[in-house]
Amino acid sequence: MVLVHGTCVDLGGSGVLLRGPPGSGKSDLALRLIDGGARLVADDQVEMTRDGDVLMARAPAALRGRMEIRGIGIVPEEGVDAARICAVVELVPPDRVERLPEPHSVELLGLELPALRLHAFEASAAAKVRAFARLHGA
Repeated sequence: MVLVHGTCVDLGGSGVLLRGPPGSGKSDLALRLIDGGARLVADDQVEMTRDGDVLMARAPAALRGRMEIRGIGIVPEEGVDAARICAVVELVPPDRVERLPEPHSVELLGLELPALRLHAFEASAAAKVRAFARLHGA
């Protein structure tokens, strides 16, 4: 098991891990995804485990069922206990988002996962995450 700084949501049975530095919009983007039907897996910290060729995510016990909403605070958020990760979204500044990027991946616990670089505060960010997840398993 490894603890990752990030947020994870479940989109129709497939998990998407949102990673980025503090203030990059992980929880904000997760909130927009949840508002559109996703389910929270973990906010702020994600426990990652590997089972064969499957990477699973869950919330640490102390954070389970909670989410930070900037300007409101820590709030209860019903979610799922665990999700199989299908993709990683790396949150970056707008000038690091390529118009036509080459496919790339990231390695977590020895597994390669498709990754997308995205600016969390674009109006279309949640739609782009859903589209990327559909391409990679959701």
